[in-house]
Amino acid sequence: MARHVVCAVSGGVDSSVAAFLLKQRGYRVTGLFVRSWDNAEEGIGCSVESDSEAAIKTCQVLNLPLRQVDFVKDYWHNVFSPLLSEYEQGLTPNPDLLCNKHVKFGRLLSFALGPLHADALATGHYAHTSATDKSIFDQRHDAKVDYPFQDAEHNDKNPAVVRLLKAVDTEKDQTLFLSQISQSALRYTIFPVGGLLKCEVRKLAASAGLQHTLKRKESAGICFIGKRKFGDFLLEYLDPRPGNFVCVEQGRKMGTHNGQFLFTIGQRAKIAVDSEAWFVVNKNPHTGDVFVAPGSRHPALFRDSFGMRQVHWISGLIPEELVSATEMECEFRFRHQMSLAPCTLKLLDDGAAWVRATKPARAITPGQFAVFYKGEECLGSGRISQLGPSLFELQQTQCMDQT
Repeated sequence: MARHVVCAVSGGVDSSVAAFLLKQRGYRVTGLFVRSWDNAEEGIGCSVESDSEAAIKTCQVLNLPLRQVDFVKDYWHNVFSPLLSEYEQGLTPNPDLLCNKHVKFGRLLSFALGPLHADALATGHYAHTSATDKSIFDQRHDAKVDYPFQDAEHNDKNPAVVRLLKAVDTEKDQTLFLSQISQSALRYTIFPVGGLLKCEVRKLAASAGLQHTLKRKESAGICFIGKRKFGDFLLEYLDPRPGNFVCVEQGRKMGTHNGQFLFTIGQRAKIAVDSEAWFVVNKNPHTGDVFVAPGSRHPALFRDSFGMRQVHWISGLIPEELVSATEMECEFRFRHQMSLAPCTLKLLDDGAAWVRATKPARAITPGQFAVFYKGEECLGSGRISQLGPSLFELQQTQCMDQT
């Protein structure tokens, strides 16, 4: 009997080709389209109906059954509500990581392995793992997985650690967005396009009769915002809290704004003072002050250290090197397509960690996830909770010491 794989189909080219490749391998494939946002209530937003129509078209072309599920409540409680709360706290969250952790590789995976009786879940993410299809299918008969989003215990019956690896197409690599999923979820996941370049995926789509996916725009940004400006969208859910723009150099007021949550570090601040460009370098959510500096390369934008209260290790275990030495040389990034930067990660008490980068990085931002790598492996990630001093603050300290 052919193995059964549920493939999350969004209507885009990547997930459509993923489904095509699974069928080419001889698997019994079921397409699954997920609704995570209620357009009817919003009136506007992401094109859920258009996406659904494209997913239906994909499954018709490939002659696959398609199921549609509503995970709106799951998304609201596990992703959107925390997102609003974090913005109010002065943080800049990443909803894609939370969606993957709680919805796609939590609720969706449970649905695939449970009610749909699948042997594995597949998605169109650009990533791959150290597991083979055979090892994924074989374990299905060795253990019952009731809660795949919870980390599994490693023991003699469950010995193999599955590693999350970078995609072949380094420009499209999406391991950053997958860095919060659990080991037990990764064990049941297949990434069919992770070994291909984007241009190869598009060629496969054309040859498989999936031309409708080639005309669709690639998803970018947060889907539920639609064509609205992000600030306008947030103000539909959060009350305005006027505050001041404050020059980080002189401490003088530069203007006013409607809420610190409308700005993130590194963003240009539209201040009607002069023709010079000003950029956000820090925020105080308690006073509402948004600190700004002139120029996109101001030293107040750069720092070489930050802390995290906890790091999620995809293997389910702290790396041995870190356990034995409490420090580990690795690489990190906190933005998609950001070049990997060398750093030293130091393990602190209660699972907290402190990172010191070899070179100062621009716009390290609380609330974002720092994602760590060793060679081709994505080790995991932690939410940035504390910032070290900026280059500007260090310069000020040096000046004070000299006087």
